[in-house]
Amino acid sequence: MRPIDLAREHGLSAQAIRNYDDAGVLPPTERSEAGYRRYTPLHAQALRAFLALRGGHGHQQAMDIMRATNRGDTESVYRLIDAAHVALLAERDTRTEVEAALGGLSVTTPAPAHGSPLTVGELARRLGVHPATLRTWETHGILRPDRDRATGYRHYGPDCVRDAEIARQLRRGGYLLPQVAQFIASLREAGGAAALSAFLDSWQDRLTARSRNLLTGAAQLDTYLAMLDQTRHSRSRSGH
Repeated sequence: MRPIDLAREHGLSAQAIRNYDDAGVLPPTERSEAGYRRYTPLHAQALRAFLALRGGHGHQQAMDIMRATNRGDTESVYRLIDAAHVALLAERDTRTEVEAALGGLSVTTPAPAHGSPLTVGELARRLGVHPATLRTWETHGILRPDRDRATGYRHYGPDCVRDAEIARQLRRGGYLLPQVAQFIASLREAGGAAALSAFLDSWQDRLTARSRNLLTGAAQLDTYLAMLDQTRHSRSRSGH
């Protein structure tokens, strides 16, 4: 097969196939006397495996997996795949924690305060906590107060006050500081508690899609590994 023959199946260019070949994504390629690359069904399956792996692992890690596969380093292959599943599980757990934190809030999410920013003492009195607690929350990224350029004093604006109110509720619910920080970060990214619900749904959809992509990639890689084993066995029997 020619590069264009592999390319057509996936809507790629012949140059893309040559680039993947040079990058080590495909197994070693024989050349004709004229110097043209000759591809086989083994190369076609390697390309399918790489493109499928890319959906779940990303471009660079999919390349790393294929390179390790082609040099016979299956230990590295399995470690890379296992690491991806561990990372996905950790992200899934994080999402679950954020969702639980959202459910742990009071029905009415604290609205941002109006008026002038609060000082650390004023906010501490409002929440019924020690000022040192607010500084600890700041260290963990839960609060992001502004600073007065002249004095360096902290000023807690409306959004910061809202985050502090939520943090107090979560801490009373038994959540650890890293969990509170994760929730507040997700809340900021989503743009508010209402938007966070939609954000969590979208996040779940992304996790589900990635899990499915990892399965698809694993299936294609398994087929490729079986073909490699068969090819090596055939060469061993023929004495090559």
